[in-house]
Amino acid sequence: MTFKRVGIVGAGTMGSGIATSLAQQGVEVYLVDTTEESVDRGLAAASKFYARAVEKAKMSEADADAANARLSGSTDLAAVADCDLVIEAIFEEFDVKAEFFGRLNAVVSADAVIATNTSALRVSDLAETVDNPSRFLGLHYFNPAAINPIVEVVRGDKTDPAIFDQAMEFCRNTAKKPIACKDSFGFAINRFFVPYGNEAVRLLDEGLGTAAQIDRVAQECMDVAAGPFVVMNLVKPKIMFHAQRNLGPHGEFYGISKTLSERGDSDYTFEIEEDATGNAANDAVIADRLRAATFFPVLQSIDEDVASAADIDMGASLALRFGKAPCALMDELGQTEVERILRPLTEKYGHAMPASLAKVGSLCS
Repeated sequence: MTFKRVGIVGAGTMGSGIATSLAQQGVEVYLVDTTEESVDRGLAAASKFYARAVEKAKMSEADADAANARLSGSTDLAAVADCDLVIEAIFEEFDVKAEFFGRLNAVVSADAVIATNTSALRVSDLAETVDNPSRFLGLHYFNPAAINPIVEVVRGDKTDPAIFDQAMEFCRNTAKKPIACKDSFGFAINRFFVPYGNEAVRLLDEGLGTAAQIDRVAQECMDVAAGPFVVMNLVKPKIMFHAQRNLGPHGEFYGISKTLSERGDSDYTFEIEEDATGNAANDAVIADRLRAATFFPVLQSIDEDVASAADIDMGASLALRFGKAPCALMDELGQTEVERILRPLTEKYGHAMPASLAKVGSLCS
């Protein structure tokens, strides 16, 4: 059994992207938001995506018309009443989501599956706001959801295993590559990607490099398609602020960098200079810090059985475009070098060295 009618609440970038993807894959989608303007904008984004696909010969006009016909929008939450899956894609704040689920309880059928697209909040905590938490789980799509293949499927403490398996199958049937995740703040991918960006801001705050220099070093040492400041400017630093704040329960290392903390919810972007040059000594420090900020959360996640090394690397490669995924890179560097890179971080923040360090060299085998 798979889901035939899907309601998506929140017609912003993520909600409209998920709707675009699902309708293209033959799913009937109901997109809901609080204003007609938001709904119309979400539906228009889907239509524009299909039109471009037709122009590039990636989609026929008939298929584009069919996908558009599967999409409908409303400002009335009752539009999702008959859906067998409802995905919440609203603001990334626990209280906002909790209030929404309280209202959704009175709308959906007793056997409808409810999912949150949260990127970092614990699914089990949100599940307590839902009638019958066994039908609740996380479906974390990655931006741009219309084309990004990765979805983290997160099982909460009370998620019915059959519903979890159904969600995994649904993702595969709608052209996604699901990552099975144990519930934990940040899940598998943002658990390391957000701290990696946060560490880049710390390096900037400490005057160890310019944004351009840090981006260049990141591209060189992590083989990423774009440096952390380019990425943060695309997703907006205030989003990174909220995501990093949600990781706080993991310990001292996950504290928010000075600039992200001070600017908080304000709309801003980082200035990225044209000159990306630096000196070898600073480059080496930046490389070690960025790698440590990535490797440490990944190894902790493996310790905690959040996700497998193979799935973490798949997510890094396909969702984030890491040329060298974290586990593969650690295996390449070797246990001694990874321990050298991690030691300053664990000593500075008072964290234990992850037990999975002992597996470095064979994480991917």
